[in-house]
Amino acid sequence: MQRSRRTVFQLDPEGSCCHSFLVPEIKFGHVGTAPSMSWGALWTRHAPSLLLVGLLGRQLGLQAGFQVAETANCSRWGTPSDNGLFKDGDIIIGGLFSLRYTPPNIDYSFVQQPDIKSCEGVQNLPLQYIYAMLFALEEINHSLTLLPGVKLGYRIHDSCALPAWALKAALSMVGGDTFTCDTEAGNGQGDKPIPLIIGGSNSVTAQVLSRVLGPLSVPLLSYTASCPCLSDRRQYPNFFRTMASDVYQARAVAQLATHFNWTWIGAVIADNDYGHMAVKVFQESIQENSVCLAFVETLQRETIVNDATRAALTIQASTAKVILIFTWYTDVIELFHQLSKLNVTDRQFLASEAWSTSGDLLQDAASHKVARGVLGVAIRSTVLPGFDRYIRSLSPLLRPDDEFLKDLWQKEFGCDPNTNGSSHDASLPPCKGTETLERVQSFFTDTSQLRVTYNVYLAVYAAAHALHSLLSCPERGNSPGNTSSCSLPKEIKPFELMQHLSKVKFTTPQEELFYFQGGDITAKYDLVNWQSTPQGGLRLALIGRVDGFDLHLNDTAIEWSTGSSQVPVSVCSESCPPGTRKASRKGEPICCFDCISCADGEISNQTGSLQCEHCPAEFWSNTERTVCIPRQLDFLSFNKTLGITLTAVAVSGATVTTAVFVVFLHHRQTPVVRANNSELSFLLLLSLKLCFLCSLLFIGRPSVWACRFQQAAFGISFVLCVSCLQVKTIVVLAAFRSARPGAEALMKWFGPGQQRGCVCFFTSVQVIICIIWLTLSPPTPQPDLEIPGLKVTLKCAMASVVGFSLVLGYIGLLGCTSLLLAFLARKLPDNFNEAKLITFSMLIFCAVWVAFVPAYVSSPGKYAVAVEVFAILASSFGLLFCIFAPKCFIILLRPEKNTKKHLMAR
Repeated sequence: MQRSRRTVFQLDPEGSCCHSFLVPEIKFGHVGTAPSMSWGALWTRHAPSLLLVGLLGRQLGLQAGFQVAETANCSRWGTPSDNGLFKDGDIIIGGLFSLRYTPPNIDYSFVQQPDIKSCEGVQNLPLQYIYAMLFALEEINHSLTLLPGVKLGYRIHDSCALPAWALKAALSMVGGDTFTCDTEAGNGQGDKPIPLIIGGSNSVTAQVLSRVLGPLSVPLLSYTASCPCLSDRRQYPNFFRTMASDVYQARAVAQLATHFNWTWIGAVIADNDYGHMAVKVFQESIQENSVCLAFVETLQRETIVNDATRAALTIQASTAKVILIFTWYTDVIELFHQLSKLNVTDRQFLASEAWSTSGDLLQDAASHKVARGVLGVAIRSTVLPGFDRYIRSLSPLLRPDDEFLKDLWQKEFGCDPNTNGSSHDASLPPCKGTETLERVQSFFTDTSQLRVTYNVYLAVYAAAHALHSLLSCPERGNSPGNTSSCSLPKEIKPFELMQHLSKVKFTTPQEELFYFQGGDITAKYDLVNWQSTPQGGLRLALIGRVDGFDLHLNDTAIEWSTGSSQVPVSVCSESCPPGTRKASRKGEPICCFDCISCADGEISNQTGSLQCEHCPAEFWSNTERTVCIPRQLDFLSFNKTLGITLTAVAVSGATVTTAVFVVFLHHRQTPVVRANNSELSFLLLLSLKLCFLCSLLFIGRPSVWACRFQQAAFGISFVLCVSCLQVKTIVVLAAFRSARPGAEALMKWFGPGQQRGCVCFFTSVQVIICIIWLTLSPPTPQPDLEIPGLKVTLKCAMASVVGFSLVLGYIGLLGCTSLLLAFLARKLPDNFNEAKLITFSMLIFCAVWVAFVPAYVSSPGKYAVAVEVFAILASSFGLLFCIFAPKCFIILLRPEKNTKKHLMAR
């Protein structure tokens, strides 16, 4: 940027000579090159210099500057005849529009005299905006209720899409008393100051104008500036707009993504505040819905071909099927051309309002195969009654000073209107005068869906209602004697107008309620869809609307990019089906995940579950992990293989014990049977038979009485068995001890009666323990819900662990005592020493029950019961075979040894 100084002159208020002062001249580099900072940042940095022009001008009476070289001739920045439309009135409203396109390689300095010929190509839509403003002004001037008796005029300038030119035009309008002067002639001509400007065709221009006009309190009403930054009333207190903030459309697009369950979206944005802000708001809106951006590509106007090529390759390589585009339509055209070259035709595009209704794109044949099915947000469309007739009745013959119409005539009809006697373009033939817009079909004459045009219309009415409120002076009351001061049309103060504008609230001619919230309006958008036509083109179809943050959508009316009625799927990972949950991938967005099956006992009955839910204790998950089903009761049944096997073993043990009992009964008079108290042997066999049979109580469905009897029968049967063995061992020890000199009286304490008494005493202790236990806290049948699985074991739950521990502990105490006594008697002299047999049997007994404890604790469900049954059977068989097998061998197979002599032999 370059700075220089230029002399600026202003006529003295008295009217004769010019005062002079110096102002900075700011020159900007070529627009086509990459600047070191954005337009907005550049203008914000130099706003004080621009404000100096306006403020000094106001102090000295200068309201719109003049530039001279070193001569005494003063001239305006652009003359009215060259730069716009003008009409006098009681109050003048300013208008700034980007009518023509500026080539990007032209150098414009701040105070350089603009050359209108350097701006080329009248654009149809901005021209329609201008005449929408004139149409609204004519309606208001003919109204009997709105500003009656006040005629509104206008000054409309073409800013040529340059913020610098827009600023020059704005300064020239708000000043008033601006002269084209000649110091030698000493004469001049002045204009009325403008209290309000409708303009700011983009957010950058709006920021520049608002900052410069802010200190002058001149309201700026924009019809297209949508940057959320302009909602900041501290920075832009004089800014108002009839265009909704981009926050609303970004959130509307986010709602569309959520509505159609798109969780993996690519984004292509303009590399400026518009694009970056939009994608930021979009991301904030989708975070809570687990929607992610697959990529963000940026486009710059200066390098659009390279950027569009890069973005197209990224889109082609990405798995995202939905692409969000926030940029200008000219950038989208280049992007679609690149996608067409790559034959990428299966992407669903989400359009911002900047290009969702672009006629150039709709008519661009090269983009048709790519652009089909575009879903976008558009400014709410409206039909203005009478506007179509107004547009088609325009003619240079009726408006001979209208340079904009002359340019339109040259563009549409290829002739020079030549209405004021001078040729507008000598290279074109003169018009015949019969040319008319009645049958012209163009964006200028298309009034079927007015969008930005309606925003301009609303801006004019908002200004008119603010002026009406200011001029009607309701504070006077109805007293004719009240002489309070009130604003007159020629005494309008911009600050007062700005205050009334912020409070304006009215119903439009289209029966819509209009008001400002700060400087913004409530967002109203159309949802549009690009659909194929029978001729192979594309048309714009209305499929819904957005009111504020409320989305109203007709899904069935949408034509998708695939040409079908099926909603496209765009996800990084397919939604997890019921029965699974999401598991995030390390280092990847939350939209990219793996699906993991729910664990046993957990379910997920929805698609895309983040976590699985535990089933209640009485329920378990089905095979698919989608529903909790009642758990099936399981127990050690008589009709299952394990139950049948244990039953067979128990019955076999009882049968064998009975057979031994019969053998002993038959040979009860033989020495082997009679040795060591045959009565105890028979009692031992009876107890062993009870041990085998009590195991059957553990098999089958547990019941209240079964749970009580099984533990009592088990405890008492084994105590009876071990008691018999212990008494037998004591008798053996006593018999051999009594054979010693002086110990003959020992055996009288261990006679048959004492032996029976000992057995009954030992057994009665266990009986007492069982009675107390089963009375106070008996086992009850309960499902073992702590064990995982569909099948839950119905078992006898120990309500009192102490009682069960006492029963087992007492059996263990007797068993260990018997083992110790038998071990001491193992080497006593006799050919047949029963103590040896008892020692081996008790070793097996103790080993079985020592191993039982860890096996029982670690066995799940019914297998714990099976372990207990197995321990009962194993210990019973051990006692049976170790004690009675040798005796049966002698009785049945070696009868010659079944003699007292043989038994007493050493």
